[in-house]
Amino acid sequence: MPTVISTINLKGGVGKTTTTVALAEMLSGEFRKRVLLVDLDPQTNATSMLIGDERWGELNSEGRTLAKLFSDALLEPEKRSFDLQATLVRKASRVDAARSLSLLPSSLDMIDTQDQLGSIPSGRFFAESPPDILRRAVTPILGEFDIVLIDCPPNLGIITLNGLRMSQAYIIPTIPDILSTYGIPQIVNRVRSFSETIAQPIEPLGIVVAKYRTQSTVHRTQLRILRKQKDAPLFKTRIPEGNALAEAANPQPVSTLRQKWGQEGFRAYRELTAEVLERIHA
Repeated sequence: MPTVISTINLKGGVGKTTTTVALAEMLSGEFRKRVLLVDLDPQTNATSMLIGDERWGELNSEGRTLAKLFSDALLEPEKRSFDLQATLVRKASRVDAARSLSLLPSSLDMIDTQDQLGSIPSGRFFAESPPDILRRAVTPILGEFDIVLIDCPPNLGIITLNGLRMSQAYIIPTIPDILSTYGIPQIVNRVRSFSETIAQPIEPLGIVVAKYRTQSTVHRTQLRILRKQKDAPLFKTRIPEGNALAEAANPQPVSTLRQKWGQEGFRAYRELTAEVLERIHA
């Protein structure tokens, strides 16, 4: 079975999705891993970064996103029609070098579904539970992959718990400022409590400092604070802020990861990916 890692932060705009997509493409293109990216964030940014809005619109109109999985969970089993194989997008990256990356796309429709998931039918032998919907659905294909990355919403609701339920570890991307790092202790404590409740280890793999500005006094100060705190270990690699990384959100076909992420971004994300693999193996 693959290593499954969730990425989470309670604040938006901290580089969570960009970090997830970059790790997925680096793992595929540079480290030759078979990667599945599960987009649980209803904002669908990871999906759009990989396959573009037009392709996403087609899949969404055909019910081939994870919104269908979660809406089906509200129905009796005989009325469900979610098709895992039809929803899975293989060769999802538009970078030629990262063709072993697959995607389970998100949908804006998941916003309306999340609040209803607490009332799903318990099923035969009371075996179904709201945080277990995703794991039960995707287990048949997990053996095809080496690593699964799950881009979680910026909250600790039921959909996020679905990502954590099937994860062995999680990563917290953050900007090194007060507001972006404020919720990190809450994340760690909540995940620890959830882990203890389901009797399954979910380890904090590390905090990723993103959009780092070397000249910022605030960033340098907050970085020192993060090093001293014991909530979660800090990755050594810092992801710089730059135009090339912002432009990488545009899903244009390119040949190499250097073309997509720019020289500086490529170097930083490759180093971060190597660190992630080291911690997985450790």
